Amino acid sequence: MVEKKKLASNLELLAPAGNMLKLKTAFAYGADAVYLGIPDFSLRVRINDFDLAGIKEGILYAREKGKKVYLTVNIFAHNQHLPALIKFLKKIEKFLPDAFIASDPGIINLLREYYPQVEIHLSTQANCTNLEAARFWQKQGISRIVLGREVTLQQIKKIHQALPDLELEYFVHGAMCMAYSGRCFLSSLFTSRSANLGDCVQPCRWQYDVGRYMIKARGQEPELELVQEKHGTYLLNSLDLCLVRQIPDLIKAGVVSFKIEGRAKSVYYQATVVAIYKRALEIARSKLSVAKKEKELQFLYQELETKLVHRGFTSGFLEGAKAGQNVKVAKQLSKFEFCGQVVTDLKAVLKKRLPAGAVVFMVHNTIKQGDKVEIVLPGYKVIKLKVDYLYDLTKGEKLKEAHGGGGSKMIYIIVPGKTVPAYSVLRRKLK
Repeated sequence: MVEKKKLASNLELLAPAGNMLKLKTAFAYGADAVYLGIPDFSLRVRINDFDLAGIKEGILYAREKGKKVYLTVNIFAHNQHLPALIKFLKKIEKFLPDAFIASDPGIINLLREYYPQVEIHLSTQANCTNLEAARFWQKQGISRIVLGREVTLQQIKKIHQALPDLELEYFVHGAMCMAYSGRCFLSSLFTSRSANLGDCVQPCRWQYDVGRYMIKARGQEPELELVQEKHGTYLLNSLDLCLVRQIPDLIKAGVVSFKIEGRAKSVYYQATVVAIYKRALEIARSKLSVAKKEKELQFLYQELETKLVHRGFTSGFLEGAKAGQNVKVAKQLSKFEFCGQVVTDLKAVLKKRLPAGAVVFMVHNTIKQGDKVEIVLPGYKVIKLKVDYLYDLTKGEKLKEAHGGGGSKMIYIIVPGKTVPAYSVLRRKLK
């Protein structure tokens, strides 16, 4: 049984990291820890750039910043995966993470055998949704439970009250799965790519041609009517989770780690969501009145709603209701578009003489002279300005527009009287 310990008084904001840039962006915007993994044993096979060298680099970088790295080893393994997993575990001996995240009991046994000194966090994939399950896992040496998204606020409270020495982690933002705790077989059925081995193609987001029919409850009136319009329907498309307004309630319930989903999302998503939830945690712990806190958190909710592309928001199962589905569209568009990210101090690197107020950034999407842009800083401070001129970094000449994609380039704009740190993101208002 895990030794009893006093839980940390500091709450943790835990962010996803699909590559080194996202890891550095998360830390720049206030994340206390990140979770990452190599494709073979993590539930993100695609859009995951980490290998052994990258994991080592990420852990060393986190140590320098006083941050933490959790390594995901949370696939449901078959016999053929075990030799490669053991080989992998032997190779990371000299750069161990702060904790492993696992769901498979066999993998958990291997982790305890090889690295008994490293904490193990139970992945949400293990479907821990009740007190006795949490008690069982604590007795197996698990130090933290990543609760299933199906757990309600009242259930969280009861688990924490009964097991006060067990750390509780909960997802607060990101994609929801139409299956129970992500254990879906649709991807495997349709494409032979298993979601439970990290290779989901997300068929729940596809458009389906279902015709017009009705789902009937046994002996009752129809519960749901599906009507196909000319563009079809998104039958299985879950709304995205957003609990920024519920942060104070989650703290009171006993949650110590607040987890953001999205290792495959952009650095703009990373920066915006991490900055907003970091601010939400600060508001929740402040001495502001309840009314003032609610007003501030509502503002942050609206920022998430209007400044990001998403599928519509739901509070999931937290308040006892059913998680919603977006059957009309695949996603909701934003009024803003990510256009660039500030790079490190190129004045020193390239020894260029740039004018005062120059902010150098890598272009990700089109930005033009005359665009209204917002620069999002850590703490969710926003600089608003109109782009008077764009400058090519190499030649120093003025540009009317710059483009991302295959033609990505570094340019700079002038932001007088402001300090803009590295990894800050820029978004432009769409007309």
